[in-house]
Amino acid sequence: MSDLMAATFPPAFLWGAATSAYQIEGAVREDGRTPSIWDTFSHTPGKTAGGDTGDLAVDHYHRYREDVALMAELGLTAYRFSVSWPRVQPTGRGPAVQRGLDFYRRLVDELLAHGIKPAVTLYHWDLPQELEDAGGWPERDTAYRFAEYAQIVGEALGDRVEQWITLNEPWCSAFLGYSSGVHAPGRTEPAAALRAAHHLNLAHGLGTTALRSVMPARNSVAISLNSSVVRPLSQQPADLAAARKIDDLANGVFHGPILHGAYPQSLLEATASLTDWSYVRSGDLAAIQQPLDALGLNYYTPTLVSAAESAPPGPRADGHGSSDHSPWPAAHDVAFHQTPGERTEMGWTIDPTGLHELIMRYTREAPGLPLYITENGAAYDDKPESDGSVHDPERIAYLHGHLSAVHRAIADGADVRGYYLWSLMDNFEWAYGYGKRFGAVYVDYVTLERIPKSSAHWYARAARTGKLPEVGER
Repeated sequence: MSDLMAATFPPAFLWGAATSAYQIEGAVREDGRTPSIWDTFSHTPGKTAGGDTGDLAVDHYHRYREDVALMAELGLTAYRFSVSWPRVQPTGRGPAVQRGLDFYRRLVDELLAHGIKPAVTLYHWDLPQELEDAGGWPERDTAYRFAEYAQIVGEALGDRVEQWITLNEPWCSAFLGYSSGVHAPGRTEPAAALRAAHHLNLAHGLGTTALRSVMPARNSVAISLNSSVVRPLSQQPADLAAARKIDDLANGVFHGPILHGAYPQSLLEATASLTDWSYVRSGDLAAIQQPLDALGLNYYTPTLVSAAESAPPGPRADGHGSSDHSPWPAAHDVAFHQTPGERTEMGWTIDPTGLHELIMRYTREAPGLPLYITENGAAYDDKPESDGSVHDPERIAYLHGHLSAVHRAIADGADVRGYYLWSLMDNFEWAYGYGKRFGAVYVDYVTLERIPKSSAHWYARAARTGKLPEVGER
């Protein structure tokens, strides 16, 4: 077997799994927590599949010790979780609720006691409803409120947590939340989505500065971007222009100011019909472009586009939910195509080459910056066997393919230091409710029993040995 086939990872490589607060915690009315935009959205008829909500989710708030013990059994060396903003700061302003912070203190202590490295994400989409009522992310003040919140959590946990992520997938927050409306708060205002994107960037920069003001210098601050691998349908000039436009809207709108201190000029020109970007004030770009200690990359599937004259029939095939409103402001002249190949239950094409491509792009974009794969995984229609076990060979194949792509990128010179499987366990999958299972651990939503799937055992072996087992191994 060649070294590449054996896929031996560096000894310090982190083998992790990821979750987010609203998707797993439940306890939405306990210990001072108030509604987030996702509480409001999920309780609005017609917004989520089956009317599902995160009210109970998988009750991690009460079962976290059991869940951490399970992580330890599976050999995880890292766990990425998010803090619920309205659990810590119910109105999005003012002093913290210590009962809310205490939950995360207990969780961090439990992780450290089991030798698992905690990675904290400050914002995974659960904006306090009171801040949305004041205008939400399209309002500049929200960025300042985030910085205050970041300082509160940094002060509480910064002595024990070394890895920090400001925002998870700000593209989803801005464009699915405020343009297509398939995510909370469900608004369909393209110009507001672009303002939201800028204020999320500003929140990241201000939040980074706030964290560093209260934490030890050893701590790492990053952001997790769901950067798209955008490919043109052909090499015709019109298709290349379409790919450039979507790349600007998916990627450049965030990594431009965060990594390079400027929005792409082509993005400003393409969106001029919607906004003059006058909300970008003097000093904003310098505030946003704080030096990063690492960059998180989330990847699931590539994006295939063309000029709109070759648009396929049917709904927009961009993989971001069904809506009459596009998440792509001022991109009415772009068509999206389903990429060929096998698909997951989300309808997303399985293509590990896209992950390799993404890693190498950011190796070039930000030379010397350590990278982490902070989300990667797949949803399948998992069901227990008659003996109670859950076999998911498709997920094992998916993980093998994508971890092999990470290994290839490392061999090609990329500084990738860890991988966080999405997700640790089945959970509330946003607008899809409980109908899509991404977990390596199966959850019976009636009894809340946790059952590690065969993929969890496969991943555990990889974590313990630092090598990828063959697809058929466990």
